[in-house]
Amino acid sequence: MISHRMNRTGKMLKLVAGLCFLGLYLVSCGNRSDGDNDELVYWSSNEANEIEFARRLVMEWNAEHHDEKIKFQPIPEGQSSEEIILAAVVGKTTPDIYANMWQGDVEFFAKSGVLIPFDTLDGFMDFIYSRCDSALVDEITSNDGHIYQIPWKINPIMMIYNRKAIEEVGGIPRTYSEYFEASKKYQKDNNGDGYVDQWFGYSDVRPIWHELRFHFYLLYLAASDGAPLVKANKAVFNNEYALEVFEFFSELYAHNYFSRERLSAGQDPFMTGKIATKFTGPWEIAHLNKFKPDDLEYAYAPVPVPDDHQGPVYTYGDPKNIVIFNTCKRPALAWKFLKSMISEENDLLFLKLSNQLPARKDLTSNPKFTEVFAQNSKLAPFAEQANYIRGVDNDEVIKEIFDIIIQEYQASVLYGVKSHEDALSDAERAVNVLFLNR
Repeated sequence: MISHRMNRTGKMLKLVAGLCFLGLYLVSCGNRSDGDNDELVYWSSNEANEIEFARRLVMEWNAEHHDEKIKFQPIPEGQSSEEIILAAVVGKTTPDIYANMWQGDVEFFAKSGVLIPFDTLDGFMDFIYSRCDSALVDEITSNDGHIYQIPWKINPIMMIYNRKAIEEVGGIPRTYSEYFEASKKYQKDNNGDGYVDQWFGYSDVRPIWHELRFHFYLLYLAASDGAPLVKANKAVFNNEYALEVFEFFSELYAHNYFSRERLSAGQDPFMTGKIATKFTGPWEIAHLNKFKPDDLEYAYAPVPVPDDHQGPVYTYGDPKNIVIFNTCKRPALAWKFLKSMISEENDLLFLKLSNQLPARKDLTSNPKFTEVFAQNSKLAPFAEQANYIRGVDNDEVIKEIFDIIIQEYQASVLYGVKSHEDALSDAERAVNVLFLNR
């Protein structure tokens, strides 16, 4: 527990120092439009298709709203968008609207008092229930009862697989046992040097909190039907589902079905056949269609689940949402613009431009959207999966919680220096101490 606390303290000190400098930099660059200019400032991510979407949207809006103009710019360059936003808060240079907020950051900013609650804006609650189901509305509702974010886009994580390789190992593995059996068949030493150089899958082995979302947390959601990690200021993840996920990954590493080394250097290991599966989102489609060899055929399936699992398979939805900062002088105008930005028509445009799914409850029932999926067989599975997704728990220390779990995951699963039971118990204890001390 002490080491967890010291690691977090050291990281926080470095972050604060960096943010102070970056905040001053953003102030000096004048990222906001203030003074005589009443334009609202809208930041998007730096992803090319999102920039194109935002430019089109703002151009059309400004052409029709001469007295209610929006100024668009991609978020300034930096190590991460999260750090840029933090720096903007520190330097009071936040945009009016930001449309790429990780769901897990919202509660931190809400409790810091820098976000405008949408539920105080006219017509918002009717709008949100027309767009999202009640489960998602509950998920995004803050602990104080307000809603500080609009669900905008999702990228459900699924298992991509090499079709030829899957045929050779007997079909798509749906369960842990089937995944182990397929891994055993696919594993090879192609160089004859006694070292495995072909694995059935791969998961990032770095002890970085955000990587937890794409291995342990992903499969924890699948095993548990979307259960939370924490509830009522208490850890609730030390359970049979977490233990099964630890045991699953431990088995993969113990038999060298997954590499303990990073495979990111050089060529894409999935395209070269070094791995046959990986857990990824719909962004992979554009990448593979542009760079893959002609003979590589691929498809998507739900992530594997415990052998006794029944019912649908949940996954991590990788949501990014929209917020209005309290530096906004015209929140009613910001809300008016956002209603246009995430209309049915513009959600459809965004889907076609980016291959990212709008966070809508009618993706698989609205003919306008189902037509897109009918024409894009690679994207269609993600639309179906979107009915069974979760974000992250609404807690301002969720990053620290992820950091605690991944440290214990590394110790137990990757390096075997403690039992899975002890690792989960230590993580549970550390998270509960974190709640007591905040």
